[in-house]
Amino acid sequence: MAPSIRTTLVGSYPLPDWLRLHPTAKALEDATAVVLHLQERAGIDLLTDGELSRFDPNHPETNGMIEYFVRPLRGVRSTITRSDLRAFHTSLPHLSFRRHPAGVVEGEIGEGTLDLVSAYQRVRALTRRPLKFTVTSPYMLARSLLDLHYRGLDGLGGAIADVLAGQVAEIDADVVQIDEANLPGRPQDAELAAELINRVLDAVPGTPAVHVCFGNYGGQRVQPGRLHQLLPFFAALRADHVVLEVARPGIAEVEPLKELTNVRFGIGVIDIKSTEIESADTVARRIEAAAALLGSPERIAYVHPDCGFWMLTRSIADGKIYSLVAGRDLYQRGGSQARPRPGPAHDEPARSDGTGR
Repeated sequence: MAPSIRTTLVGSYPLPDWLRLHPTAKALEDATAVVLHLQERAGIDLLTDGELSRFDPNHPETNGMIEYFVRPLRGVRSTITRSDLRAFHTSLPHLSFRRHPAGVVEGEIGEGTLDLVSAYQRVRALTRRPLKFTVTSPYMLARSLLDLHYRGLDGLGGAIADVLAGQVAEIDADVVQIDEANLPGRPQDAELAAELINRVLDAVPGTPAVHVCFGNYGGQRVQPGRLHQLLPFFAALRADHVVLEVARPGIAEVEPLKELTNVRFGIGVIDIKSTEIESADTVARRIEAAAALLGSPERIAYVHPDCGFWMLTRSIADGKIYSLVAGRDLYQRGGSQARPRPGPAHDEPARSDGTGR
């Protein structure tokens, strides 16, 4: 019998060292296959590709959440001048965690060489299991650019949303997830962000989802705010479920969301900003607490980490993946003691000291 609450990852996985050193097309295919197989072994219900194809060896400090999407677009210049930097920091002071804009918009936005469909098809060929494909929100992408053409978020964001919608319409993944990590710091933009994201969600052939988190640069939370401030945003979404960061701020964050009737929830039960690997019991208790606060376990579609794993080492990420499944299984059995599934090495989850034992 299939579990009523399924497991998934948010998206990214730590870049394997050998891919960083030898980033060829074949090495990327092999690395993606490894990430998919790891999830299959662990018992993850909805797989992700680890977002490895976004890695840029010239910018190893990021996982390509922004630049991968905007630099190929027509109308965007990727070289940044000193005057661009001055204009960026003057007009967008809330993005102080970014040293420079992701690009400069100098003309009408078009898809250029962006090809999400081919990226998805390369992953789809590597597994027959249910698969998630992730796309950064048009609102977040627009916020990261220096706009010298549209001179407004609605125009720029709308143009980016239309490009993304045109591409995801050809992506038949089981779930297409739109990632938004900027809005939590600017909840006053909820109406605009929802409008832009809905344009993309409406084009999804499969199940549409939205991931909201507070950022993860250098293992740190970037955006201020609380989930209850985003209630108008969640209420306006045309998504099946929203994927939430709650393990780090605390499961109590979900209580105000019980009033929402238009979406189900993905609950973060793994803290990706900590190197400690949660026990199955800790994960099960977090699920139990979230179900109680939301009024019913049926409100929970998925459990997952708070955000992507790209900032962690592979041994820690792998241990957390196995603990996620073990904790969900423990919860589904009503809290009976359960031994975690065999881990990625040494037949047990890796410890947070990185030894794998």
